[in-house]
Amino acid sequence: MSLRKSPTQIATEALQEIARHEEECGLRWKEATTEIKNLSKQVSDHADRWEKLAWLIVSALIAGAVALFWKNIT
Repeated sequence: MSLRKSPTQIATEALQEIARHEEECGLRWKEATTEIKNLSKQVSDHADRWEKLAWLIVSALIAGAVALFWKNIT
C-alpha cells in the first residue's frame, strides 16, 4: 500500500510552510529594523559627543594661539 500524497495535500503543506516562513522572516525583519534604528540613534549621540570635544579642542588651540600672539606683542 503506497502512502502517496495528493496534489492538494502537497499544495496545502507547501502553503503552510510558506506562511510559516513568511511569519519567521517578518519577525526577523522587525528585529533587524529595530536594531538599525537603535544603532542609528547611538551613532548620532556618539557623533554629538565627538563634535563637542572637537569644538573644545579647537577653542583651546585658538585661545592658546591668541595668548601666544598677545604675549609676543606686549
